[in-house]
Amino acid sequence: MSTRRLTVAQALISFLSRQYTERDGHKQRLINATWGIFGHGNVAGIGQALVESAPEMRYLQGRNEQAMVHAAVGYARQSNRLSAHAVTTSIGPGATNLVTGAALATINRLPVLLLPGDVFATRPADPVLQQLEPPSAGDITVNDALRPVSTYFDRVNRPEALIPAALAAMRVLSDPAETGAVTLALPQDVQVEAYDWPEEFFSERVWRVRRQAPDPDELAEAVRLVREARRPLLVAGGGVHHSAAEDVLATFAEATGIPVAATQAGKGSLPYDHPCEVGGIGHTGTATANELARTADLLIGVGTRWSDFSTASGTLFSNPDVHFLNLNVTGFDAHKLAADPLVADARTALQLLAAGLVGHRVAPAYATEYTEDKERWEYRVAAAFTADEDLVRPTQAQVLGALDALVTGEDIVINAAGSLPGDLHKLWRARSRDQYHVEYGYSCMGYEIPAAIGVQLAAPDRPVWALVGDGTYLMNPTEIVTAVQERLPFKVVILQNHGYASIGGLSETVGAERFGTAYRFRAPDGTYTGAPLPVDLAANAASLGMRVIRAKTVRDLREALAEARAADVPTCVYVETETADTVSGVPPAQAWWDVPVAETATRPSAVKAREQYDRHVAARRRQL
Repeated sequence: MSTRRLTVAQALISFLSRQYTERDGHKQRLINATWGIFGHGNVAGIGQALVESAPEMRYLQGRNEQAMVHAAVGYARQSNRLSAHAVTTSIGPGATNLVTGAALATINRLPVLLLPGDVFATRPADPVLQQLEPPSAGDITVNDALRPVSTYFDRVNRPEALIPAALAAMRVLSDPAETGAVTLALPQDVQVEAYDWPEEFFSERVWRVRRQAPDPDELAEAVRLVREARRPLLVAGGGVHHSAAEDVLATFAEATGIPVAATQAGKGSLPYDHPCEVGGIGHTGTATANELARTADLLIGVGTRWSDFSTASGTLFSNPDVHFLNLNVTGFDAHKLAADPLVADARTALQLLAAGLVGHRVAPAYATEYTEDKERWEYRVAAAFTADEDLVRPTQAQVLGALDALVTGEDIVINAAGSLPGDLHKLWRARSRDQYHVEYGYSCMGYEIPAAIGVQLAAPDRPVWALVGDGTYLMNPTEIVTAVQERLPFKVVILQNHGYASIGGLSETVGAERFGTAYRFRAPDGTYTGAPLPVDLAANAASLGMRVIRAKTVRDLREALAEARAADVPTCVYVETETADTVSGVPPAQAWWDVPVAETATRPSAVKAREQYDRHVAARRRQL
């Protein structure tokens, strides 16, 4: 058997460069690039290996380890989970900075390969710089913090251990039911150790992404449930996108007339103007979808994990005869809410379900009902978007309206946290399957800018927009430098409202009186009142290398957005909006969300909030 003598790091990079996925006859690289920030623990190992393998493995220089994972996640989502990035870091804070990004990837079922450096396996220096050194165990390092947020974790303490670890990592990354963050912790001395590797380890390997077919009995039961339902509602989750099932879903909806609502991850599964599309569901959803949910006798969940936002914390589905049918590639999600499971790939399951429903269609009165309700909701959207051209400090919804009037199906809009996800879920008119990119599984502030970079890498010829409020911008703007370095012409829209608008509104609702949510000077009495802080985020973005356009009026905003869309360099549009404590004009929440309120309090606002909370809790229902 022929062998090749390489270090562990060299062997790993060479191995990764020869891994592919294939689905429906389309083949692509599984690990298409490696992000890295170097320090002791990876500079002499993975760093040196990347230098040697430059033609085979693209390197991307990050500025923050968490942000590198976000960028990799954005790339993987845009690539339908068929292609991913690796992320390498040093030991210590470089490694622990991966934890938030890893949690986000795993929660959202998105693949990313993490390659943190680790302490010496042979322990010639003990403790080494940045070593945790817990007194209770000698084999725990900071990388163990990645175990609970990884779908697969291994520590490669010997060269020969890399072979099974690397193969297992690829299996998990390419498995639609198991994928998420995969961590291979690499002790720094092992990374540089040479070994005689079998040539077969470096052979091209194709990981076929299966389209699992449903069990025939489960399929027959699913057909029966749909045929017997009088008010069915389909809820499209992120699995529709991951499976590339949008066209099949459209055909299914058109044939049956079943209305389709969407979670945050599933929005865009049908374009907004499709006759069966009824908008977002749950706390941030539309009145149309939520009224249908309250009266539905069958909920058909497709590729959704049924988060508390989507279910209004168990209060939304109030029909006493409601039943659930879950089409999901994982049995774990398919059995939620005491559902009848249909464990299968979303595209495959919808095709087979449609075949069993030939000739079946909902009653005309039901279709008329949701069509008219949708028309009424669109009037509310138009009202929220409308603004006078000379208006200074538009509302957040009016900013979205200006962008909505400009974009086409080619544009991709990215957001994750704050008040924007709610406004977008209610109002945004998704025109294509991948235009709407809101990360709401972890709702991580600081995701938007690095994720937009990852999306731009996956879709280099399309306009990519990162929408950020001032709060989330301040969390993680550093990857702007990476976009400048890589000449990526993504666009950032900064909405400056001088505070945490979303959590401020929630704080008021739960009786916490917007405490600690505004960016204002501290008064002598300890409160934060008065004028907003003199913070210039536009100047900050410019200092990081972005071209910045300031917009004062709505007319300025429209011109700035058009200019940014046409730009071939990273460009920022900065607009001052109504302050965080001002009513935005967006329709209020159409369903409840459980945020516990103090059971005893002396302040009237908290007492009142608790009374309202108790009324909502009483409506919660366990689906058993």
